[in-house]
Amino acid sequence: MSLGTLFIIPAPLGEAAVAGVLAEPVLATVRGLDRFIAEDPKSARAFLKSVGVGQPLTQIEIRTLNEHTDAAELPGLLAPLLEGARIGLLSEAGYPAVADPGADLIAAAHAHGVRVVPLVGPSSLLLALAASGLNGQSFCFVGYLPVQEPARAAAIVELEARSRREGNTQIFIETPYRNNQLLETLLTACQPDTRLCIATDLTLPGENVHTQEVARWKAAVPDINRRPSVFLLQAGRGPVNATSATKPRAGAPPRRRFRNDARSARRYSPSE
Repeated sequence: MSLGTLFIIPAPLGEAAVAGVLAEPVLATVRGLDRFIAEDPKSARAFLKSVGVGQPLTQIEIRTLNEHTDAAELPGLLAPLLEGARIGLLSEAGYPAVADPGADLIAAAHAHGVRVVPLVGPSSLLLALAASGLNGQSFCFVGYLPVQEPARAAAIVELEARSRREGNTQIFIETPYRNNQLLETLLTACQPDTRLCIATDLTLPGENVHTQEVARWKAAVPDINRRPSVFLLQAGRGPVNATSATKPRAGAPPRRRFRNDARSARRYSPSE
């Protein structure tokens, strides 16, 4: 018996029409599945309804995988894949297994030789990084910071020091209803010349991405309470672009660079 396939399915980052966010080949793949593993079955059903799946939702199997799922349940989720099933992995918003549950299941699939297929779609982290103007060649996503003080302030000071030392971008998120508290700590703990990007409501009508120094943020502090946001910081006034932010060590071989042109596209064609 051949093994199945696990499809990693991105979802819109908010109340947006799937046709405006996901490409038709992705939607066609989703419509061809009748088994899913989701962070929230209720959200998954709403997503599948908007996609326009062919069969009634009552005939679609949706099993749960979230932060409360015990490791002992993973073999049961994996079993249909070992029997040849084609299953879609869904999160509530954005990309599964990136700042969302799912990595353990994907790791188990790889361990058993199950094919894992990532479908193209939105990731708030990469969208925020691309729009920030901060170092996109060297960056680190650290997830959620401590909720309580002084641990949160200490974590921010350490991230800022690491960014200054390594010249990279530090990326983190927070539960939306604690955004304002996190921002207050950032403005208190960070040095005035640290660049801070706040990317809010990405892909939504109220989208706003803005990068400026902490000293300037203090002059006009935004209210981002309950608005999904990504925070990015880069310390100091050094270069932020890929061509100058990191220099090769003495004696190191020249770093290979990829050109975004037709010749490069032919050379690195996905079909090859």
